[in-house]
Amino acid sequence: MTHRAMLYLRRLLAAAVIALGLVAPASAQLRVRVDEGNFQPTPIAIPDFQVTGANSEMAKQIVEVVRADLASTGLFDLQNPASFIQRDLSINAEPRFADWKIIRTEGLVVGTFEELPDGKVAVSFRLWDIYGGELMRINGEPGRRLTTTPENWRRIAHKIADSIYTRLTGEDPYFDTRIVYIAETGPKTERVKRLAIMDSDGANQQYLTSGRSTVLTPRFSPSAQEITYMSYEGGKPRVYLFNIETGRQELLGNFPGMTFSPRFTRDGQSVLLSQAQRGNTDIYIMNLRTRESDRLTDHPSIDTSPSMSPDGKSVVFNSDRGGTPQLYIMNTDKSKRTCPGGGSDVACRITFGKGRYSTPVWSPRGDLIAFTKQEGGKFYIGVIGIDGKGERLLTEAYLDEGPDWSPNGRVIVYFREARPGASPQLFSVDLSGRNERRLVTQTDASDPAWSPLLQ
Repeated sequence: MTHRAMLYLRRLLAAAVIALGLVAPASAQLRVRVDEGNFQPTPIAIPDFQVTGANSEMAKQIVEVVRADLASTGLFDLQNPASFIQRDLSINAEPRFADWKIIRTEGLVVGTFEELPDGKVAVSFRLWDIYGGELMRINGEPGRRLTTTPENWRRIAHKIADSIYTRLTGEDPYFDTRIVYIAETGPKTERVKRLAIMDSDGANQQYLTSGRSTVLTPRFSPSAQEITYMSYEGGKPRVYLFNIETGRQELLGNFPGMTFSPRFTRDGQSVLLSQAQRGNTDIYIMNLRTRESDRLTDHPSIDTSPSMSPDGKSVVFNSDRGGTPQLYIMNTDKSKRTCPGGGSDVACRITFGKGRYSTPVWSPRGDLIAFTKQEGGKFYIGVIGIDGKGERLLTEAYLDEGPDWSPNGRVIVYFREARPGASPQLFSVDLSGRNERRLVTQTDASDPAWSPLLQ
């Protein structure tokens, strides 16, 4: 073989190596690994959608919300539109993969926005794996088309973001949801606390109650149409129900003494709550149809903050029966269960670390329990396995409290006071503890709770 031939062959081999480095085999389709140790956000590009009709501003707003939703996870690096080389995109044609590889994009979203004759709007999109050189199917389809009235355009955007997030991560969606919380205004000595609600990204904030009576600890029903909470209406702490659609408020039962710390059961048919009477606090469950109540705990201690497992068979709660506030799990049928470390009991303690544990919330996935921990003059939001193993502290502050889970069990929302006298604000953190971020509200805010996915 001549020298020129050998040189030509080397160039061919070098080009082949470069090509192999740029294009992954089709079997290695784009996938975002959410639990990798050395994590790097995945670069994706979402150009403005093609517009049919006059409302180009709404189309831009939809894309902006999709970008913001995905960026908020910390899992994606949204490419700057100014860096895009290809501008002549079409939802019905393959993109020029080489143009997107140059700017190191791994995923590309191409979409259209159109105004329909009946006044509705329709948004279609497709997701491309740039290095795999292929279209990524969503729920078995080559893309997705969503139609709604113009006033619901934000929900369209959240649903698009949910579809992309789920396809790339394999995780369940959570953007098309709402958060209920306590909006706080006024001086510390005369605080006004009202029920408030907003979209998961902080949009569409509105008050649900007038503020004449202090309210605390709101919690969503599985249908996301009802909220249970504690109110001081009439001067006595009691549990109420609030219907979001009708605005109707209803006292839950006529218990003697105080009732507080309510939370719906997983089927939405009952409410767990704490009742304090004659110096003792126990946990009850009330059937919303019959209004009959059943006492779950019967112990001369403070048992409170119940949360039910996804299968409805167990309840985690906070109790000081061991001398300090700790977390316990019991079966809803009050039968004995095997406890961590051996033995059996009706209620098994699962926390044994230093400090005081409170506000437990069972993950929608069923494997973890989120909690508040107070120790050494600081507060923490943490998680622990239902067997009492694997405790991890995700946040640390002067005051972090009141965790609740996103419906996919990936993100935890809570409230924080950064220093003595500071105003409470809402925050969220990823299950890995990586992506801590503030949720902006119009007022001071506390006691957040996350809704299920909206229907």
